[in-house]
Amino acid sequence: MALTLRVWVVSNIRWSRRPLLGAISPYPSLNLKLSSLSDAKLSCVLDTECDDFLPWLERKAGTEISSVLSIGKSEHGSIRAEHRAPFASRVIRTGDCILRVPYNAQLASDNLPPEINTLIGDGIGNIAKLAIVVLLEKKSGGDSDWAPYISRLPHPWEMHNTIFWSEDELEMIRQSSLYWETINQKFLIEKEYLAIRQSNKHAIEHIPGVSETIAYKNFMHAYALVVSRAWGSMKGVSLIPFADFLNHDGTSEAFVLNDDNKQLSEVVADRNYSPGEQVLIRYGKFSNVTLLLDFGFTVRTTFMTREVRSANGKGKGIPQSLRAFGRVLSCVSPQELSDLVKEAEENDGHLARRPLRKISREIEAHKILIARIMRLVEEYEASIESLVLGSSSFACERLALRRRMAWDLLNGELRVLKSASAWLKNYCTALTMTGSNQ
Repeated sequence: MALTLRVWVVSNIRWSRRPLLGAISPYPSLNLKLSSLSDAKLSCVLDTECDDFLPWLERKAGTEISSVLSIGKSEHGSIRAEHRAPFASRVIRTGDCILRVPYNAQLASDNLPPEINTLIGDGIGNIAKLAIVVLLEKKSGGDSDWAPYISRLPHPWEMHNTIFWSEDELEMIRQSSLYWETINQKFLIEKEYLAIRQSNKHAIEHIPGVSETIAYKNFMHAYALVVSRAWGSMKGVSLIPFADFLNHDGTSEAFVLNDDNKQLSEVVADRNYSPGEQVLIRYGKFSNVTLLLDFGFTVRTTFMTREVRSANGKGKGIPQSLRAFGRVLSCVSPQELSDLVKEAEENDGHLARRPLRKISREIEAHKILIARIMRLVEEYEASIESLVLGSSSFACERLALRRRMAWDLLNGELRVLKSASAWLKNYCTALTMTGSNQ
């Protein structure tokens, strides 16, 4: 029951999934990237280490990438160690195209050398294939055509996706379903890795530079880079240099869009920017579960957390499936279960979706849910309190940051649980009043 409720909490605060990029449409692509800034008006210090980056990318693309952006370092607010991000170098107006990156300047899964692609076969996913591409380019070092980009990707110790958390750090989020989602994602990565190692193993080992490159820790790092920075595309997934420096603002209406006719990806400004302002896009309407698992950051704003509908109509409401579950749990005899089955057959076929005919039984069913939810509330509050008590000025910077992320995550889910409890209590009160008036 507790696990079912935790899964519901996550589904109630996750708004959308990453769609594949296609032609430009009202349904834009969503970036899978790394860090978040909620305040675009940050002071900018030009990143002199990136002076050669845009010229290199424009030579590779054979065209101008952007005339209005420069690469800078924000002085505060970013989770990433290097704080690298695009800033407006001159006035930008709403509707201006601020960058264009042709497909030929993007690193995609089809960049995998044909001889390796043939060996690993179709059983390996596009994310894993692109991860191998990243590893091979990284192995080539300065000889790689992509070196100016690959060398600027974050190192494992700079990433905070939960797959990089230690067992002790994961214990901080055990209350959340993210704990199990993290374990599941690590399992899937290992499964892909073993499939690569085992498919035509002897042939792969004879390809120079490949066998020593595909160590598990290296593969997991490359896989996480792709998940957190790549966009879905019609040809699989693609890393789009410079575009993946853009940080996340959950209120932005700017996205990365693909135009297959023009063979390029572009970003159009959703508002005006003054010189020196950091330019932001939105990765999607994601909860902290998705942000922390895939991107390695959380947000403290709560606009992404959908509350359960209250008396004034705000919020989504308790899912019918969860309420049906409570009604089934309230049954105390086989006959009562049979009655529910019969009622379902006579109506829409969904078990226990309709309120129980007897008001006292309907109230009892929902009180079962209240009891389970309140137990979870107590567990969440205890976990959050332990995070506060465990904080210390002497804690290492990484642990302190991840503790803060755990706090953001658990507080968002606690808010959903409390609003669910309030909704259920109001429902039971209304039923009690109805019963007393009959």
